[in-house]
Amino acid sequence: MESIWQLREFFWNLLQERFGNRAVLNGHPDTRLRNTLNVGFLGRVGSEILARMEGVAASTGSACHSGSVELSPVLKAMKVPPEIGMGAIRFSLGRMTTREEIEATVAQLTDAVSVLA
Repeated sequence: MESIWQLREFFWNLLQERFGNRAVLNGHPDTRLRNTLNVGFLGRVGSEILARMEGVAASTGSACHSGSVELSPVLKAMKVPPEIGMGAIRFSLGRMTTREEIEATVAQLTDAVSVLA
């Protein structure tokens, strides 16, 4: 799990470098799953970001019900503001995840978020 934790931290650091305060960590900074990174992209909708990313398996922090997008109950319970939670994406890393895959994902995120600006 140490190597996965290091990859998760590498991923988060890349996101901070690329997006600054437009990417917000959802969850406790230290006490959280070592293989999971939940990030909110300010002013964006997570499902719209993911729709523009090929080959990336992740999930969003919102759910679509009857044509409307709603903040997930978990993010609501965590008191994540809607402007952050609606852009939330949860990434899970595994023992086969590589730094190159993370770098490619961040590149795709950059393109997807900029297109939606």
